[in-house]
Amino acid sequence: MQGQYNHGDAYYRCRFPQEYALANEVEHPRNIYLREDALTNPLDEWLASAFTPDHLDQTISAMCDAQPTDPTPPTAAAQATIAACDAKLAQYRGALDAGADPAPVAGWITQTQAERARAEADLQTTQRTEPRRMSRSQIADLVRTLGDIVAVLRDADPDDKAEVYRQLGLRLVYQTETQTVRAAVDLSAHRGVMVRVRGGT
Repeated sequence: MQGQYNHGDAYYRCRFPQEYALANEVEHPRNIYLREDALTNPLDEWLASAFTPDHLDQTISAMCDAQPTDPTPPTAAAQATIAACDAKLAQYRGALDAGADPAPVAGWITQTQAERARAEADLQTTQRTEPRRMSRSQIADLVRTLGDIVAVLRDADPDDKAEVYRQLGLRLVYQTETQTVRAAVDLSAHRGVMVRVRGGT
């Protein structure tokens, strides 16, 4: 959606070319308008209610539980390769202990060690780029930091409010069929961030 003003009010507008919809067999209205305050007012109320003291523990628990627990496919593949290489190396050492010819076994060991090293490098790369699970205490610290910001969202400068939304990892998805918006926050990439809002923190 793109922002635009209509009669002095801010709107979000989504234009969907009819030719694209027909070509891709997508059902989508030609134009969708969503008035900004119809979205931001309930959004700010939701955020404020989620971060009030009596809901804070429940919010922190929900955010902790919502984190992915399974490794991503690249991480799982690298871990599986490392485990397979470790099993092979144990077999090769066992073969040497049993009296196998050292020359071919040494070649197998070298090849497997190189494969393991590549998998270790892949694993380190994916672990640096993938979001890590945050502990409950880390989430609690971050949420408490953000709690003061939420209290002033309604009266905040629009640029400051947009920055708060960005720091919260806020994502909104408009559902055409029900004319509703699904809101979600993701704090994993913004650990320990403090946003300063004009007139307060």
